[in-house]
Amino acid sequence: REIAVQASNATVGNAAGLQLEVDQLTQEISRIVQTSEFNGAKLLDGTGGTLTFQVGANGTADNQIDVVASDLTSISAYNASLTNTGTVDVSSTAAAQAALTTLGGDIDTANGERATYGAVQNRFEAVVSNLQNYSENLTAARSRIQDADFAAETASLTRAQILQQAGVSIVAQANALPQAALSLLG
Repeated sequence: REIAVQASNATVGNAAGLQLEVDQLTQEISRIVQTSEFNGAKLLDGTGGTLTFQVGANGTADNQIDVVASDLTSISAYNASLTNTGTVDVSSTAAAQAALTTLGGDIDTANGERATYGAVQNRFEAVVSNLQNYSENLTAARSRIQDADFAAETASLTRAQILQQAGVSIVAQANALPQAALSLLG
């Protein structure tokens, strides 16, 4: 767009040089559209379909994020052969002004796709944050259940052992009392 603005200005004398630069940028945009992929699926040329990401513990649709691949092959800066030149013409002031209008629509299309991917990225970040919070809470709960305060547990065990020994002694004395009474009577 910046180059088209420069070319539409009547004071710029190097329209051929600007056209060469636009052609190179057009080829690079086309290369990016054709080669951007994730896990083997094309992301920008419309052939990638829908990518489904499982983000929760259950296999339900509520725990999945669907990302629909974009189709940027319709923008004027795209050419499938990567070698075509002149798809965006800035060789004259009139052509550059016409290109500005077309490029404005292309920029809106690209920005819309960027916004879509940005929204999906924000959702992934929210899911990651939620899962990290869940993991921390689960670890804390597991710690409360499994981890013991050894000093307190040792004191509790010692107390229980003393009570058990005292109980055994009392039972032994209680069993000895009838024997002692019989020996006194007898």
